[in-house]
Amino acid sequence: MKLLSSMSAISLALLSTSTLAADVNFTSKLAKGDALVVFQNVGSDADLKFLDRDTRKQLQRAIKTDSFTGKYGKTLELIAPIDSKYSRIVVVGLGESNELTAAKMAKLGGNIHAKLEDKKVATVSLAFESVKGKAKNSELAAQFAHGANLRDYTFEVYKKEPQTFNVTYNIDVADKKTTSKRYQQLANIEQGVFLARDLTSEIATEMTPIDFALEAKSLEKLGVKITILKPEQLKELGMGALEGVGRGSKEGARLIVAHYEGNNDTPIALVGKGITFDSGGYSLKKGPSIARMKSDMAGAAAVLGTIKAMALNKADVNVVAVMGMAANMVSRYSIAPGDVLRTAEGHSVEVVNTDAEGRLVLSDAMWYARKHFNPEIMVDVATLTGSKIRAVGNRYSAIFSEDDTLINQMTLAGKQVNEQVWRLPLGYKDTLSSDIADFTNLGSSGPGATTAATFLQQFAGDTRWVHIDIAGNALSSKAKGEVPVGGTGYGVRLLSEWLLSNN
Repeated sequence: MKLLSSMSAISLALLSTSTLAADVNFTSKLAKGDALVVFQNVGSDADLKFLDRDTRKQLQRAIKTDSFTGKYGKTLELIAPIDSKYSRIVVVGLGESNELTAAKMAKLGGNIHAKLEDKKVATVSLAFESVKGKAKNSELAAQFAHGANLRDYTFEVYKKEPQTFNVTYNIDVADKKTTSKRYQQLANIEQGVFLARDLTSEIATEMTPIDFALEAKSLEKLGVKITILKPEQLKELGMGALEGVGRGSKEGARLIVAHYEGNNDTPIALVGKGITFDSGGYSLKKGPSIARMKSDMAGAAAVLGTIKAMALNKADVNVVAVMGMAANMVSRYSIAPGDVLRTAEGHSVEVVNTDAEGRLVLSDAMWYARKHFNPEIMVDVATLTGSKIRAVGNRYSAIFSEDDTLINQMTLAGKQVNEQVWRLPLGYKDTLSSDIADFTNLGSSGPGATTAATFLQQFAGDTRWVHIDIAGNALSSKAKGEVPVGGTGYGVRLLSEWLLSNN
């Protein structure tokens, strides 16, 4: 595997171990810079008291002439007077103050960063001290920096000349100490997101199950216990579904377990689908979408990234990630349509379509999580079905569970971090019936996202369980808010928010 590179150009000065080039500084005094950013709410004037009289009058005139009202996300830019200590001034709309949430501020940070980076602004001073909203000033400032840093990420390992331009932020806040402490927590979550993005963006030939296992092993230095099971061990445990899917590739399948024990509570299990490349097997995929199938391990990347975030934050949680890893390839050893696999749960599955392989690897991974960790809650994350995209698109992930409390918790967590979920129903179990096995791996009718989720439900046992289908969320073809082009790391912030808020 090539050297992975989280090319986020922004680092936090208090992160002494960071190797990133630029930084975010929270200050108690407005600093000089190439650009000054000021903020304005709807129904109020921008705070310009720190500007000299002529600059203030010029800016007020521009605001009036442009009919700038402070609507959320809108900007007004002015080239500063010749004698100003700034080259340009940018007024940013915050909308109604009673509607300004942490999630909105993170998205705004991403969009403003993109604007400034595009204009090659090297140093930025932000007059943030008087910004108010539904959250405290310290939270809003930390979230702005968080969004900017998330957007700054690029994966350019294969480019001859990767972009190297950096933006430095000096953010004048009301409480420097509190803001810095809060951003430290968010910066640790960023590292989990960047890991998930790296893993998802890396090309399939450089991100095999073995390569993924090596990346997981790197978390041992953070106190995470890593266990890796090879094909022979999978066979001994009766994990015929996971082992069978990996049979078509030379190195076979792996089960990777990453356990962070922040306390002695009953663990929470995060189960990730890790298909490092999905050719579809003998049910071969067609069309240009196959080139995006390097991202079919984004569920595993998300749960591993979450473990890293929890470990860096030394979170008071006991959480284990169980990842079923395989490359779904075509060879003389591959499973064929019509084959029957025996899962570790004891169920037999008729494989009517080898392109419905994700639920197979998850079935054995879910069994392992229950058998070996007896978790209080089990959450699986997977790029599972095209049906999910047709149902809710790529602005939401689809969530399935019969546990209303977990659904409500996840829904709220998603809103807090701009990774929103939409509930879809379970059902149609009868469409999974087989003449020769306990189940087929593909519903004969009904909505595909639901039949896939219902298949997985058969392996949840009595454990409280949630399934999150992130198909369409793992790769982005257009940058927006705090999400760049490429691997998104979707799920790390959602799961981190849920874990830290509810457990």
